[in-house]
Amino acid sequence: MKFIIDTQLPPRLSHYLQTKGYDAIHTTDFEKGHLLGDDKIVLIAKKEERTVITKDSDFLDNYVLKGAPPKILLIEFGNIGNNDLIDMFKLFFDKVLDVFNEGNNLVLFRRNEIIGY
Repeated sequence: MKFIIDTQLPPRLSHYLQTKGYDAIHTTDFEKGHLLGDDKIVLIAKKEERTVITKDSDFLDNYVLKGAPPKILLIEFGNIGNNDLIDMFKLFFDKVLDVFNEGNNLVLFRRNEIIGY
């Protein structure tokens, strides 16, 4: 899988995923990426067949209404430190991938559960 990580998540998340062999980019990899709007992120995700990793519920609304972007990993941890976020990925990312591989295009990643739609 290929990923694009939304602005409000730390760039270290893309670095972590890269160390695991995934093609992961962060919005800050683009010029003025911290200002990259959701519509541009959706275009990149569609064009490059990337799954959007975000904690912005606007992507969920866009997905429900328009079916775009094609795949979303919505992080629903609430407030969490960057180290704790990376730890959650270390512990549960294989399960997240399993849920996508079961045919789900929207995955909600919560502290106590992973739900696919």
